[in-house]
Amino acid sequence: MLPGYWRGHFLAAGVAIIAMSTCGCMEGKPAVSAGHGQKAGTVVELDGLQSPTPANWKEVPTDQQFRYKVFRLPGEKPDLEAELVIFYFGEGVGGGVEENIKRWKSMFQPPEGKSIDEVTKVSEFQVGTVPVVYVDIRGTYLFRPFPASPKVEPRKDYRMISVIFRSPKGPYFIRLVGPEATVAKHQKGFDEWLKNFK
Repeated sequence: MLPGYWRGHFLAAGVAIIAMSTCGCMEGKPAVSAGHGQKAGTVVELDGLQSPTPANWKEVPTDQQFRYKVFRLPGEKPDLEAELVIFYFGEGVGGGVEENIKRWKSMFQPPEGKSIDEVTKVSEFQVGTVPVVYVDIRGTYLFRPFPASPKVEPRKDYRMISVIFRSPKGPYFIRLVGPEATVAKHQKGFDEWLKNFK
């Protein structure tokens, strides 16, 4: 009777293991979190370093040269979404820090009574061993359909966060732009995603 007893338990254990493996409970990799309990989205790789985006960032296919990754970030309404683009021009290509900050400033008009410098914040920090330049600008965004376009569409109450990720094979240029309220809504997730590269 004892052998039959144990055979029954081993059989039950075997069925349980098979059930767990078919439901994915015993897969080798645990679910990846984007930080603070957030569900993770797309894993982005920059020069061998990786970080998962928040789950509500929607990746958009792109065939445009130099646009490495493109994401749409939802707003309160579909027409209030923000766009995040990661540009990569090649190793050591893309211009210097001051040159890029000057160009980004030229893409905005400050609110009346303020200068562009007053609405631009620049900070620098490290992500692991990678130096990062973080530029935050608010005002009227002078949208152009393409960089050299003579057509300009002013978009009031916009905000742009631009980052230079100065990795050894970089730099990578990360640009988050959209209505000010939408960018503010996603800033915490953006900052955590940026600082989680490892």
